[in-house]
Amino acid sequence: MRIRTHAVRELDNIDRKILSILQTDARISITDLAEKVGLSVTPCGERIKRLEKEGVILGYYARIDPNALDLNLLVFVEIKLSAKSGTIFEKFKRAIIKLPSVLECHLVSGDFDYLVKARIPQMSDYRTLLGDILLTLPGAQESRSYIVMEEVKETLTLPLAEQKRHGPPEAR
Repeated sequence: MRIRTHAVRELDNIDRKILSILQTDARISITDLAEKVGLSVTPCGERIKRLEKEGVILGYYARIDPNALDLNLLVFVEIKLSAKSGTIFEKFKRAIIKLPSVLECHLVSGDFDYLVKARIPQMSDYRTLLGDILLTLPGAQESRSYIVMEEVKETLTLPLAEQKRHGPPEAR
């Protein structure tokens, strides 16, 4: 994940419309996008470049059906570390980033330290993922797993409702 290095100005409603459309159709032509947001092509393209430069748009991706790659099993695993130190957190982080089956990993509050989302081919691969990989990561002590039986909703689309302006930003 890229961290923003530039200051981002407040997004206006046109920026939000552009982002909303790009989230659902990143392959839309600049001409069609400009028409949908009420701009000419050049200003629309300039806004997209600015949003990319500022790190608001992090990239463009093809969404692939995991079943087409025989990655039929989705699991969530809570991992508790043996100690709470910056060194252990950093070692765990460096190790888990390298695992291709791990799609997401989040440091969380609560009884466990990390929540891991992984895709694997089948249940027989789960034992390997948990016992031979996740629980051997630096500091990993305990785990709790959740096997997904049905994927009800999964999206990368962020809510981008238009902002209502009521006076200066400090007054909102």
